[in-house]
Amino acid sequence: MTTYRIAVIGGTGPQGKGLAYRFAKHGHQVVIGSRAAEKAEPIASEIAERITEEGGSPVVSGAANTDAAAGADVVLLAVPFSGHDELVESLAEQLSGKTIISCVNPLGFDKGGPYGLDVERSAAEAAQAIVPTATVVGAFHHVAAASLWSGADFLDHEDILVCGDDADGKEIAQEMARAVTSHVGIDAGKLRLARQLEPLTAVLISINKKYKVRSGISIAGV
Repeated sequence: MTTYRIAVIGGTGPQGKGLAYRFAKHGHQVVIGSRAAEKAEPIASEIAERITEEGGSPVVSGAANTDAAAGADVVLLAVPFSGHDELVESLAEQLSGKTIISCVNPLGFDKGGPYGLDVERSAAEAAQAIVPTATVVGAFHHVAAASLWSGADFLDHEDILVCGDDADGKEIAQEMARAVTSHVGIDAGKLRLARQLEPLTAVLISINKKYKVRSGISIAGV
């Protein structure tokens, strides 16, 4: 398995923390990014301690977002959609030339439950427009945070769907998927399909609530 130095921007949140744990558990170097290093460092320590107790030798650290992004090969965005564009703009210099993986979901919640926001462009497309010199890929939208932080070695019953316009960028995300599911991610098409993949998360949240499960995506026939 190819390993990368991955900055998880938003790594102090449940989704980012769970993905960081999976990546570090299976050999990647991980830097937790937050607006302030002192917020990221305790999460990095928690992840490292857990993996060490499990018998691993993790390489995990915490840093401010700018430092985390600057030193990474791959930058994963796991931040709320609210404020997403402003955050990406603030990191544009550090993100230039990097592979960016977005698992950001533009979702809303009301009395009827979760739903996809009516946006002009997906979060992934927005990131690509803000940093045109980066390679943006959409992936890891549909894996539940609780499943990522669970004791299962791999979530091998699920598939990671990857969309993007650059073949090399998609291959990186597909390879990183091995750390989560044990198998390569599924090439789901062009970056514009993030418009469908991102709000699909609302459907899974609704299923989880109805059946009290942690639902995921599994592609048959591939």
